[in-house]
Amino acid sequence: MLGNKRQSIGLLVLLVLSACCAIPARGAIGGEQMNVLQIRWIRLVDEKGRTCDRCGTTETAVEEAVNKLKGSLKGLGIDVTLEKSAISPSEFSKDTLQSNRIWINGKPIEEWLWATSGQSKCCTVCGESDCRTVTVGGKTYEAIPSELIVKAGLHAAAELLHDKPVSPCCPPAEPPKKGPGCCPPSSPLRTK
Repeated sequence: MLGNKRQSIGLLVLLVLSACCAIPARGAIGGEQMNVLQIRWIRLVDEKGRTCDRCGTTETAVEEAVNKLKGSLKGLGIDVTLEKSAISPSEFSKDTLQSNRIWINGKPIEEWLWATSGQSKCCTVCGESDCRTVTVGGKTYEAIPSELIVKAGLHAAAELLHDKPVSPCCPPAEPPKKGPGCCPPSSPLRTK
């Protein structure tokens, strides 16, 4: 658990630090259109507006993760959106593993996390049906925690930054100059 947090924090720090040299040349922060990190969450909702406990827990986690990602990625020119979609009991009965599913920029969360999906018996609104689970690093989750959603979102954000034109610190036609380079002498990233 501590290793996963360190890895997620490390990825976030890397994204933020890369902003000094990777903020889009077109000035997305200064008024032009920002990149969008779209998170879509799908869950079963019955006729009375109820969902199962695991989807309810995931909903709280999705909202928390979106808020964290919005705060972290805004400075990098990335806007985070959340779309919640409901499937009806009749749709659920045709394919129960579509409930409690998260997509980030068009890819299932499992792809961003190198995870697998599975299933286990659920309760309440789902009846005796199997519902989606996610297994990451040998641990299976019925409700998806915010840390996993944030981690997947950071992977997707890194991909967005990679695909966006950047304003390099040093012009590509010139070799790096001896001396401070991109980081000022007082920077903690500076090595001797």
